[in-house]
Amino acid sequence: MLKTIIIRPQVRALITAFIFLTRLPMPKLDEISPEDSGRALPMFPWVGFVIGAIVSLCAWGLHFVLPPAINAALVLIVWVLCSGGLHIDGLADSADGWLSGAQGDKLLAIMKDPRCGSAAVMIVGLMLIAKISALSYLIEQQKFMPLLLAPLIGRAAPLLLFLTTSTVNPTGLAQYFIEHASRNALKVSALLTLLVAFIFSGATGALVTLVTCAIVLWGLRKLMLVRLGGHTGDTLGASIEVIEATLLIASCAVFFNTL
Repeated sequence: MLKTIIIRPQVRALITAFIFLTRLPMPKLDEISPEDSGRALPMFPWVGFVIGAIVSLCAWGLHFVLPPAINAALVLIVWVLCSGGLHIDGLADSADGWLSGAQGDKLLAIMKDPRCGSAAVMIVGLMLIAKISALSYLIEQQKFMPLLLAPLIGRAAPLLLFLTTSTVNPTGLAQYFIEHASRNALKVSALLTLLVAFIFSGATGALVTLVTCAIVLWGLRKLMLVRLGGHTGDTLGASIEVIEATLLIASCAVFFNTL
């Protein structure tokens, strides 16, 4: 019975999304087809929702026994381990390329270089500082809902970029996403993500945080178009990291101004 369920296309797609985006233990698939990869793309936010559940539960449990700063550090470690640092790697590669001043093919070549430059180290360090600071404040105030929603909204960003922006030199998984992902499924998943955010955050909180995230994502998209002519796997990973941090910081602003 279990084998029958696992081989269903929707379940295969969800497992594929978890395998691609996380290091969480998953049932082994004999082969991941291009169709599996395409169907996995609309599942990205729901993988984020599971990561958010893990992170927020860790934060809630640890707040009984640890001070907020230590709790935040441990929660951030769990958060990074869940994804295996995949999106941080994309942020690092993007930072090296974008801060180099290069454009087009030269920028792509810098981003593909496996070595990390000073820009990558600086931006990743600043991003982790921003996240741990926001986490510390939210945990201190016992506001755990943003920790649930940040990975969800962060992984909705690639869906919006796939819907609105072309892919630079699509090969491999990117090509499979483009060829086999249903645009209608992407739209439905994005709308359901917004609905979940409003249900869990309330109208005011969701409006402020989501508008802030939308503005930041629009700015990132403009940068991608100007510098690259579209998005890459690295810039998608970078957008996830940036949107997660944006939602956490925006949530801090909401709670700080309502105390």
